[in-house]
Amino acid sequence: MEEYLEAGFPKLVLLFVAIIISLIAIRLTYVFLRSGKPFVVPPERVSTMIVLGSGGHTAEMLSIVNVLNKERFSPRFYVSAATDNMSLQKAQVLEQSLLHQGKGNAEAAQFMQIYRSREVGQSYITSVGTSLIAIAHAIWFILKIRPQVIICNGPGTCIPLCVAAFMFKAAGLRWSSIFYIESIARVRKLSLSGLLLYKLHLTDQFVVQWPQLQSKYPRSQYVGRIM
Repeated sequence: MEEYLEAGFPKLVLLFVAIIISLIAIRLTYVFLRSGKPFVVPPERVSTMIVLGSGGHTAEMLSIVNVLNKERFSPRFYVSAATDNMSLQKAQVLEQSLLHQGKGNAEAAQFMQIYRSREVGQSYITSVGTSLIAIAHAIWFILKIRPQVIICNGPGTCIPLCVAAFMFKAAGLRWSSIFYIESIARVRKLSLSGLLLYKLHLTDQFVVQWPQLQSKYPRSQYVGRIM
């Protein structure tokens, strides 16, 4: 009896591993198939994470936020890199202006900072460790905020957050629709962040603002100039 069990045990382990791998493959196939379908905004409010980047990224993102339905995309969670205070200040100014216009409320927006995966000039080797820390921080953010929508447009800060959100989707724990809007400055090729998200199929909607990009990256959606 013991010899029989010992002989059969490896087969049972292999069968169990095969079942687990099959379930993971089925789940990932479902996630990939569901991603890319048109997003239908539900009638109720959707918690929205807005990823900011320095300089032009933040200016573009705040222009996008300006045209959002503020009642529908609420509450809004603005996230920037821990070393980027200017972007959050600009977002706070925008939300204050919405309050004065009667288009928002004091509880509709929150402002947060996340560990940066790679500083400007940092070597790619050392950035591996900091990226892992950033992903761990991003997982905590997703757990805390539980966003239904994530909007980003190019800063490297968005990569750990999108990876963390995709992990939750793949595990069937939380579906966050990820919208990536490539910067208007990208005419012929994607930014590094955009290329990573595109190649890894991490986004639900990938938007470009130039027809040359759409022809080069057929899974993207060309919408013309947003701003």
